[in-house]
Amino acid sequence: MEIILIALMVSIGGLIVVGYLAHSTLRSDQGSEKIREISEAIKEGALAFLYREYQILAVFVAIVAIVLWLGIGWRQCVSFVFGAVCSMTAGYVGMSMAIRSNGRTTAAAQRSLNEGLKVSFRSGSVMGMCVVSLGVLGLCMLYFAFGGLGVREFITIIPAYGFGASSVALFARVGGGIYTKGADAAADLVGKVEKSIPEDDPRNAAVIADFVGDNVGDVAGMGADLFESYVDSIIATITLCGVAVALGFVGNDHIAWYLPMMVATVGIIASVIGIFLVRVGEKAEMGALLNALRRGTWSSSVLVAIFTYFVVHFLHAELGMWLAIICGLVAGVIIGESTNYFTSYAYKPTRNISEAATTGAGTTIVRGFANGLKSTWIPLLVIAGAIIGAYKFGSFYGVAVAGIGMLSTLGISLATDAYGPVADNSGGITEMAGLGAEVRERTDALDSLGNTTAATGKGFAIGSAALTALALMLSYAFAAGIVRLDGGEFVFPNPLLSSFLSAPVIAGLFIGVMLPAIFCSLCLNAVGKNAAMIIDEVRRQFREIPGIWEGTQKPEYGRCVDISTKGAIRMMIAPALLAIVAPLAVGFTLGKYALAVF
Repeated sequence: MEIILIALMVSIGGLIVVGYLAHSTLRSDQGSEKIREISEAIKEGALAFLYREYQILAVFVAIVAIVLWLGIGWRQCVSFVFGAVCSMTAGYVGMSMAIRSNGRTTAAAQRSLNEGLKVSFRSGSVMGMCVVSLGVLGLCMLYFAFGGLGVREFITIIPAYGFGASSVALFARVGGGIYTKGADAAADLVGKVEKSIPEDDPRNAAVIADFVGDNVGDVAGMGADLFESYVDSIIATITLCGVAVALGFVGNDHIAWYLPMMVATVGIIASVIGIFLVRVGEKAEMGALLNALRRGTWSSSVLVAIFTYFVVHFLHAELGMWLAIICGLVAGVIIGESTNYFTSYAYKPTRNISEAATTGAGTTIVRGFANGLKSTWIPLLVIAGAIIGAYKFGSFYGVAVAGIGMLSTLGISLATDAYGPVADNSGGITEMAGLGAEVRERTDALDSLGNTTAATGKGFAIGSAALTALALMLSYAFAAGIVRLDGGEFVFPNPLLSSFLSAPVIAGLFIGVMLPAIFCSLCLNAVGKNAAMIIDEVRRQFREIPGIWEGTQKPEYGRCVDISTKGAIRMMIAPALLAIVAPLAVGFTLGKYALAVF
């Protein structure tokens, strides 16, 4: 009971921090009358969308709640509704803060870059801290309501809490995503393509809809998505408590329940500390801005690693539990850094796309798509490695614990994601209000960083969802009798399942999913490079042999044939070797069953 009280107090403390961050942000200058007018239009549109979406969602939640009550029981019904309400509350609070901060960020950027980052990041931090604090608070409240029934009975109730959160995530992510991408595409097609005016020109009627979309899709939608992953990772670990006890990783069911709650609790504390470490100087450089956010996220990760060691020791759990947490924590950091590398203009992949733009739109699209496909290999390999490592240290329970480790710093990780739409809107407001080149340079730097952090948030969401989904699948396997424990040994009704339901096989599955994307990326990249070289050669001939254009001289056809041939032969080697070497590597390292699913 004392452990749950600690979690309860920390989650309430997290909400107090949310109040402080919101208060300090709202005290900032709202800017000129023009800035306030644009901000008010964004606010009105975003709240109107969320109100309509929540009306439909309320009907859906009510219908599902009745079905659960009649089909399973009233406790599951209450848990489902509570999960939906907590998720909706987190999304509303986060978006409500974002739409009130975009104009304030613009006004702050007029003073300095650091002021602009401070306002926008603290706005995003409201969403991050609200998600983790409400997530833990909701689970604590359910424990106080139903924990007296016993752990085994309790684990049949709390999955409905995650189901409620998932329902909201589905509506918020899909509805918000459709809105934001539709409005964004329309604004660009009419403005930049048809009328050749700047992206955020006030004459474009779709601009405000575009700004609204950034908030409803990338703040409310992403917040609901990660709220669901966060609470499901904790729930999945709790439901595997029987495995943890039977295999001797923890002393009893209650410790198996307390461990994931305490990991989430110390993560809230570490995230609060990391948030207040984010600051930057006056150089509008991507490297400086990225380092400012890294200071916060890396500090939080280090603190979680330290805190969780003492948690595991205090609860008398096996050291392997801490190592499983570290597997997930390190995987989250690497996924974040790999996303930064592939999406930030401070690094080579994005600069290569810019370079491809010098030879036309076609080569730009090819190089960009190839870059996107290539960016998948690090996260997928890291997740596969985290699964194998966590399984080695803690079996199926260790994999579930690794998912919590990855999401333990969600308070600050989601803050960096939710910051992006605020910075993006501030840049658009700067353009619409005509505030000048110096302010636009600062907001562009913040906006560019926001695009990178938004991609990081999506990578984080997908990576954590993979571990969480695996833990939930394993939990279902035990609940449905697909696998059971007998004297500390796993028993499968079907002998084939004992070979395929294992960490190496699942890792092989992830690697197999990754391989086609990398193969296509290498091929597309080769096509883009070959096309660029041929384009340069054709341009050279037009420039140096004027008779070609006049029809008095023939082009040097052989030169283009030679360039294309040499390029194709040289660049076909990497994809061919990948197709040959990858199956052999998987078979020798992970085994024959992993190779079968690969």
